[in-house]
Amino acid sequence: MARTGREDRDSWDLASSVGTTATMVAAARAMASAAPGALIDDSFAAPLVRAVGIDFFTRMVDGDLDLSAFGDDVSPERAEAMINGIAVRTRFFDDCALASTAAGARQVVILASGLDARAYRLAWPDGTAVFELDQPDVISFKTSTLTELGARATATRRAIAVDLRDDWPQALRDNGFDPSVRTAWLAEGLLIYLPPEAQDLLFDRITALSAPGSTIATEYVPGIVDLDAEKARAASAPLREHGLDIDMPSLVYTGQRTPVTDYLRSIGWQVTGTPRDELFARFGLPMPPDAEPDGPLGEVVYVSAELSSDSRPATAR
Repeated sequence: MARTGREDRDSWDLASSVGTTATMVAAARAMASAAPGALIDDSFAAPLVRAVGIDFFTRMVDGDLDLSAFGDDVSPERAEAMINGIAVRTRFFDDCALASTAAGARQVVILASGLDARAYRLAWPDGTAVFELDQPDVISFKTSTLTELGARATATRRAIAVDLRDDWPQALRDNGFDPSVRTAWLAEGLLIYLPPEAQDLLFDRITALSAPGSTIATEYVPGIVDLDAEKARAASAPLREHGLDIDMPSLVYTGQRTPVTDYLRSIGWQVTGTPRDELFARFGLPMPPDAEPDGPLGEVVYVSAELSSDSRPATAR
C-alpha cells in the first residue's frame, strides 16, 4: 500500500486535513441547492460552511469568489461541473436512504458524517433514528452550530463522537443501535480515505451489524489504486494560489484494493453499481467534457446493495 501524508492516529476538525474536504463538499452542496432547478435542498450547508470560517469556502457560498481570477484552470464551466457532481452524489445518497426507510428500515447510519445535514433536511418516516459517526471535534462543532441555528432534526438524531479506526460498532450499540432492526448504511465520500484493508473491515463490520433487508450506499473510485499524484496536485494548484491548500494525494490511500462491488457480493449482498455518467443522465445533467475518466481519480461508480439473507458473522470485529 502506498503511504501518504496521513498518520495512523491522525485526527482533524472541519478546517484541517480530511475535515477540509468535508467543508469543501458542504460548500458545493450549498451552491447546488441555490442553482436553478436544484436536485437537492440543503439550507444548512451555507451557514455551516460560514461557521467553519475557511475564507475560500465562505466567499464561495456567498458568491464573492471571482472565478475569472483563476484563469482557464478553474473556469466557470469546471466549477459548475464540480457542483453538479456533488449534487448528483448527494441526491444518490438521499434517494438510497429514503428508499430504504420507505421499505421499512428504521435506522440510518451515516459513517464519517462531516457536515451532512440529512437528519435535519430529509422527511424521515416516524420512528426513524439517524446515527451520525465522526471525529469528536466534527460532531461537537456540527451539533453546537445547528443548535445555535435553531435547527430541528426530522428524525431521532444520535450523534456519536468516535474514530472509525476504533470500536465504532460498540459505540453504536451503546447509543441505542439495534442490530436486529433493518438499517440503511451511508458511506459517502469515505472509502478513498481508508487503507485497503480498512475498507474491507468496514464492510465486514457493517455486515455483522445488519439485519436482512438492510442496505448500503457508497461509491467506489477505481482510479485510487494508481492515483497520479502529480496530476492531482497540478489540478489543485490554482486553488493553492488563491489560499486553499488541499493536497489530496497526501490525504487518501492508494494501492491495490478489492473493488467494492466484488467484496460486497462475496459477503452476501445483492449489489448494483451505477457509473457516474448514468446518474448525470438520470438527473438530466450533461457530463462536462473535462469530467471524463482521465481525471486524477478517474471514474466514480455509485454502489447500492441490499442484504437479502442473514449472512452476518457471529460478531462485528
